[in-house]
Amino acid sequence: MDFVYGAARSRGGRPIIALPSTADLRDGRRVSRIVPMLKPGAGVTTTRNHVHYVVTEFGIAYLYGKTLHQRARALIDVAHPDEREKLERSAAELKYL
Repeated sequence: MDFVYGAARSRGGRPIIALPSTADLRDGRRVSRIVPMLKPGAGVTTTRNHVHYVVTEFGIAYLYGKTLHQRARALIDVAHPDEREKLERSAAELKYL
């Protein structure tokens, strides 16, 4: 949180979250790191207002000042292509899209 907040508040700072679009689980399954909602009880270390960019191997999502709809679309666009349709359905169900 300190680094993200510091980058957001510093002159010329760019708060960036960089991550692979998927993660490999110990049981061999692969899961998306871009998700429609956090699991109940999941810890949140930074607010959505402080993150300006989310970067995966599929591109850059610029989130700063965007509406919830725009943020959802931008994050889906940088998710793994195999996960995008599922994310779009979930986002529509949640009224994000």
